[in-house]
Amino acid sequence: MSVPHTKRICQIIKLKPSAVDEYKAIHSAVWPGVLAALERAHIVDYSINYYPPLQLLIATMKYTGQDYESDMKLVAEDPETQKWWAVTDGMQESFVEGAQGSGKDIPWWKELEEVFRFEG
Repeated sequence: MSVPHTKRICQIIKLKPSAVDEYKAIHSAVWPGVLAALERAHIVDYSINYYPPLQLLIATMKYTGQDYESDMKLVAEDPETQKWWAVTDGMQESFVEGAQGSGKDIPWWKELEEVFRFEG
């Protein structure tokens, strides 16, 4: 069951066909500093799934902090996360018009609207 102030997030981006193996490989051993930045920003239960027919990456996560925008800004300012994005952004194609990369003013990943939730 979700904590009352938990924000659930779902995002998508296109994975370049030439980068599938490399993307999977780098995500099999995410850099500890990147994971630490996410943890400091109150991101939990984070996963990325891949749907090959549409070359689609689907990320889901929960945010348990109090100020999402400020915490995401801290992630974007983290030097190791910036280095990670310098590697991974080149493997992706954004669905967001005008997006130039992760951590910029225009989001790189497209955030999706939640239309149903069952917490059973």
